[in-house]
Amino acid sequence: MNKNILSLLVATFILVSCSKTTEKQEKQQTTPYVVAEEGAWCWFADPRAIHYENEAGTINKTFIGYIDIHGNIKATQHDFISKQTQEVLIRSWFQPDDHNNPTFLILPDERVMVFYSRHTDEPCFYYRVSNNPGDITDLGPELKIETKYNTTYPSPFILSDDPEHFYLCWRGISWHPTIAKLSIPDQEGQVELVDGPTQIVQSTASRPYAKYVSNGKDKIYMAYTTGHPDPTMPNYLYLNYIDIDKMELKDINGKVLAKIGDELHQVAATEAYQQKYGQAVVDQTQLRDWLWQVVLDENEHPGVAMVQISEDKSSHDYYYAKWTGSEWRKTFLSNGGGHFHQSPDIEKCYSGGMAIDDQNPNEIYCSVPVDGKHGEVYELIKYTIDESGAISHTDTLTNDSELNNVRPFIVSNRADSPLKLTWMNGNYYDWIVSKKRPLGFCTSIFADYNLTQDVALNKGLVSDDSLTNQTVKLPDSKEFSVFLNISLDTANYSGALLTSNKFEYGLSTETAKPYLRYDEQVASSNNILGNSDRWKTANRSTGGVWYNPVKYTSIRLTLVFANGTLITYINGLIDQVMELDEWSVKQVNLEKLILKTNDYKVYNRKLNYTEIKKLSEK
Repeated sequence: MNKNILSLLVATFILVSCSKTTEKQEKQQTTPYVVAEEGAWCWFADPRAIHYENEAGTINKTFIGYIDIHGNIKATQHDFISKQTQEVLIRSWFQPDDHNNPTFLILPDERVMVFYSRHTDEPCFYYRVSNNPGDITDLGPELKIETKYNTTYPSPFILSDDPEHFYLCWRGISWHPTIAKLSIPDQEGQVELVDGPTQIVQSTASRPYAKYVSNGKDKIYMAYTTGHPDPTMPNYLYLNYIDIDKMELKDINGKVLAKIGDELHQVAATEAYQQKYGQAVVDQTQLRDWLWQVVLDENEHPGVAMVQISEDKSSHDYYYAKWTGSEWRKTFLSNGGGHFHQSPDIEKCYSGGMAIDDQNPNEIYCSVPVDGKHGEVYELIKYTIDESGAISHTDTLTNDSELNNVRPFIVSNRADSPLKLTWMNGNYYDWIVSKKRPLGFCTSIFADYNLTQDVALNKGLVSDDSLTNQTVKLPDSKEFSVFLNISLDTANYSGALLTSNKFEYGLSTETAKPYLRYDEQVASSNNILGNSDRWKTANRSTGGVWYNPVKYTSIRLTLVFANGTLITYINGLIDQVMELDEWSVKQVNLEKLILKTNDYKVYNRKLNYTEIKKLSEK
């Protein structure tokens, strides 16, 4: 009888414990918040999102980068000190391809460097460097790093053993992992190519795919495949590291595989390679391996988020491969379904996606198809791995979503920031816009933290009547905001839009880029006033063509002046920033380039990001 009572108590305890676990899972569900209504990224250029806070306590910000289907490269910046959010137009009229998302590097002087490139068809990287520490709202001019070879997926690093340089890794020479050493940008943002570009390995397949992570001191770890899993089977998964002090490629135990720049380590998905270089092989499946991320734990042991794809590409299995110190241990996480997107005839190896928490490498986030009230939709699920490699906990973070949640990414170096998880949400038809699939990537960027601010569009409103004399009167206050929804004369797409005796805002005849003038101070925008919608009428290609920009027939233009700074917003995105000693203009005139004023509002205060976005909604 006592044994039966004991058994009953144990069973009751287990039941209660399970109930508590289920309750805990429900509490850990993530509330999705929109970061950007239009945005996407690929998963081989990082960091796509990064957090930076300094010891002085003056900077505490997160930066999230993406590209939209109109070819706008954009980024959102959130300041946790001021609680202010801004969305920045880094570059307009770019190749509308999700491989071109920007990546970030925090420089030693705390300026932010932003990299981007076209998908494989130009021998250069573009970059911009912030004019001020920890603030991408005011970026310097667009500059180039000439590479002589094709460029995709920039991944930059600064290591403490070599603080005078940064290292840039990408898919470059012969479509293989490539590295270059460059000088830290000077005050004008200029860099010098010090060493490279240099191909790191040579595979028997045509396109190895690599992910990188550094220990911050002297090593850059590189996990990579034999090739693209579509045509390559078997497709092995490897891991090496680059010793930047000696510029040597080594396996996980420090065995030298090659001197970078002098010789190429030859990689093959064969039993002979496995026997010779066993410590360099993470997985030697006879199927199609691909990878999503590599991180390091506190012991500098790598962990790799990988997917194993069936021979017919219809089934994708998620695994976590962890180096234990003596061997690679694989943990099966979940079946990820097949390809996640809506086009059945392309990219059948595109999984929903995986991400590892770099601060808690035993936590892996996966995009998994789940049956819900809207049918089968990809949801985000977190898997927690214990010390033995077993799954100890599973949390479904999103639930009953209308559209797919895919390509999760954990904000790098987030410290104690509450903004942790970002991802894409929406419909996805192709990685590039073309006349075959003009919808391209109709996705938004979501996060687990609310970046929006309060909206009070009646507060401080001093004028919103219809314009009769094409003159906008400005309030007599230390700060103001002017919103204009205007139709433009695309037949005469140059000249002034707004003028006064001291101030002018217009469109350059030579470049089609906006300019600002106040007294003798003149500044030109980096961005053409137009988009890349011409790609919607062109053949699907990465052939290096720059199609003519599509002129805007109308724009939502916002001017905000506060604390000696004038900021212009194009369709809700920061375009230009000008520092001024004074502002004495009392009214501005609307010029002939503006055919019609559809709406206008004048405020005696500074509008916040959410208010400007609200006014700029189409």
